[in-house]
Amino acid sequence: MNVIRVLEMLVDCHSHIWSREHITGEFAAAVLKAWGNEDILRQSRPEDHLKAMQSVDKAIVFGFQAKKSGYSIPNEFVADYARKHSGKIIGFASVDPNNLNASKELRKCVKTLGLRGLKLGPIYQHFSVSSAKAMRLFGVANDLEIPIVIHQGTTFVRNAPLKYANPIDIEDVALAYPELKIVIAHLGHPWEDETAVLVRKQPNVFTDISAVHPRPFRMYNKLMTFKEYHVMDKIIFGTDFPFFTPEQTIAGINQVNQFASEHTLPKIDESDIHAIIYDNYARVFGSLM
Repeated sequence: MNVIRVLEMLVDCHSHIWSREHITGEFAAAVLKAWGNEDILRQSRPEDHLKAMQSVDKAIVFGFQAKKSGYSIPNEFVADYARKHSGKIIGFASVDPNNLNASKELRKCVKTLGLRGLKLGPIYQHFSVSSAKAMRLFGVANDLEIPIVIHQGTTFVRNAPLKYANPIDIEDVALAYPELKIVIAHLGHPWEDETAVLVRKQPNVFTDISAVHPRPFRMYNKLMTFKEYHVMDKIIFGTDFPFFTPEQTIAGINQVNQFASEHTLPKIDESDIHAIIYDNYARVFGSLM
């Protein structure tokens, strides 16, 4: 795999935008239960996102098409925002593989709307990544030469089947399309070990550290797993905004060695932490910058 070298930058590789009317049903109910109020649902408008991203050089932003889970943000909404702030914001499409026109829609998103990657969430969208319909869509992404960020892990939404969520399932896709760059969100929580062995085996599979820092014990242990498998360079930075900001995420990641010191544990190399935050994105998204 070619590695594109770019200058050290702070790039949020995992963030969301929506308007309140885009979030309904199961997803809205689950967020309200988890966060206790509606604030988080009202703080991801494009203007909120742009303000939050002042501290980063670039930000990759998603909508999402997952009507079964109450999560439906139009691709045009994301494309319009990215177009208005093209020097900073990189928009990714989302399509539902269950739709018969999914492949056509993805081509439109890239060729007409100017979106530059694909966001999927099998657990939210209710599909298996190894199904024929999903493989067709991966093939289109491969033909378009766009990267994929995939939520392959758990969620707090009840109507989201765990049977679709294990990161190991991505291996079939990685083998079928070895040039397709795939990023597993959130270290594949709670299957971080499976993610670590997968990214070690498959050169085209990576993972992001978004929304991991609130569990410091787990983050420390799982980063040590990645360290022991020599794949710290496969972890890239993301926040999962609006749930967390760049400042919160960086502070949380930087506290990992404080946790280690407090519990008399081996430390994570500071150079690895620095690379996660500022460098590793280039191996996946360097061509988009």
